[in-house]
Amino acid sequence: MAIFLRLRSFNNINKSNKNYMKKIFLAACFILVVSGSAFAQFNLGIKGGLNYNTIKAENEEFDESGILGYQLGVWARLGKVVYLQPEAYIGTKGSKLRFKTLGTLTTVEEEQKFTTLDVPLLIGAKVGTEKVNLRFMAGPAFQFNLGDNGASFNQAINPAFYEYKDFITNLQVGAGIDFSSLSVDLRYETSLQDINKNDGQRQSLLHLSLGFKLF
Repeated sequence: MAIFLRLRSFNNINKSNKNYMKKIFLAACFILVVSGSAFAQFNLGIKGGLNYNTIKAENEEFDESGILGYQLGVWARLGKVVYLQPEAYIGTKGSKLRFKTLGTLTTVEEEQKFTTLDVPLLIGAKVGTEKVNLRFMAGPAFQFNLGDNGASFNQAINPAFYEYKDFITNLQVGAGIDFSSLSVDLRYETSLQDINKNDGQRQSLLHLSLGFKLF
């Protein structure tokens, strides 16, 4: 009976994730269609970069330090001076966490790592020419957690505190520079909600990425 309930709970989580992804995908398609008809200019490109990520706990249950991650994906840009920029990229995030173990109260350090699919929907503005310009952008970024190493924290005093949500919403703000077909972006990202299931943890990141405009 317990196994059946666990399987049923797992299936419900998978259905919920699929519904989230379906809604985001449909919303992105709608925005692309509407924006494509509203704006005269459309660009498509690829991007890759690094991020520096930290996770903090409100109750200071652990000490933390940041780790480096990566991102690799695609972007689209619709508009000239004011533009819409949807993106989709696979990446890694996480943090080094130092916590006390159950029973012995020994301090242990583990890396919490996530593999994520991120879908930012950014509004931006450009200053300069088409070939060389300075950009500013901001908007929500939807994060789907594809996997993590939460099992590494089974020895913690409260292991349930290290179980993470499958979907969260983040906010990105930043600036970038275009040099012809090349672009460099620097962004700050912060979570708009707790990232763990029992609440109390928030993440923040700095992104540095290089993009290439295909057309």
